Amino acid sequence: MRALLVVNPAATTTSARVREVIGTALSSDLKLEVATTEYRGHARDLARRAAESGEVRVVVALGGDGTVNEVVNGLLHHGPDPDGLPRLAVVPGGSTNVFARALGLPNDPVEATGALLDALRADSSRTVGLGLVSGTEGTEDEGVPSRWFTFCAGLGFDAGVVGRVEQQRELGKRSTHALYLRQVARQFLADPHRRHGTITLEQPEQDPQSGLTMAIVCNTAPWTYLGNRPVYASPEASFDTALDLLAVRKMSTMSATRYATQLLRSTPERGLTGKNALTLHDLTDFTLQSQAPLPFQVDGDHLGLRTSATFTGVRRALRVIV
Repeated sequence: MRALLVVNPAATTTSARVREVIGTALSSDLKLEVATTEYRGHARDLARRAAESGEVRVVVALGGDGTVNEVVNGLLHHGPDPDGLPRLAVVPGGSTNVFARALGLPNDPVEATGALLDALRADSSRTVGLGLVSGTEGTEDEGVPSRWFTFCAGLGFDAGVVGRVEQQRELGKRSTHALYLRQVARQFLADPHRRHGTITLEQPEQDPQSGLTMAIVCNTAPWTYLGNRPVYASPEASFDTALDLLAVRKMSTMSATRYATQLLRSTPERGLTGKNALTLHDLTDFTLQSQAPLPFQVDGDHLGLRTSATFTGVRRALRVIV
């Protein structure tokens, strides 16, 4: 079986030696081509060419959630076709690896490679639903290219935190829990919209809901991890349904502390609750509009400021080896 291994050499939890071991192991069962990414978006381009070739049966992403997101966007460049496109396989190599862990894969890259080889030999795979976000017609974001996401997107506070963490990592800081928590505190103190939300949720045949200060769109649960602790923003979110939405209308110091505590204690049965929390399940189509430009992120990748984003939940978008 012909396969492409897309390797991110900057993946934070793998060394050159580990990547070589993984490539050798996969070569024992696959006719493997190895490609190392050289620039932002390169994994997307490699996966797109593999899909268009009609010869590659499996594309393996070795890296973090950003690498996986690029590979997914390359595979789905011409739209979903779970039975016609190459299957996706993931070997986690980032600091969090939400998508891989949500699929049930070990977080250790060598162990995950062993699980992947077992799945290939058993011809074991599943289809997953994905989210698609695009620019909203009639707004300044109308021409923004569409982007697929595997586990989450966010407008407002959480995206601001992601942007701050990225800035620190570009300065050479390691991605640690302490770094993340510091940026949460700084974003909270600096956010001018946390008390008076600027976001409006619009759904077909539904009244708009305005005054939202933050919106997190989930495609699966958990939403993220703090080390080995899973965090469930939308416990009902699943790869088998469309999208879930968690939004907050305002964040005072007291309510933010309460929400943080709830998230740290969240479980598959219990997420975030409260009179200023809005939770919606299995949404196929909706739009978020903001009166002011807000930070925006997709799968943990900060994409700058946006005033609008239109979301579509696509069931059975891609076949994944598990």
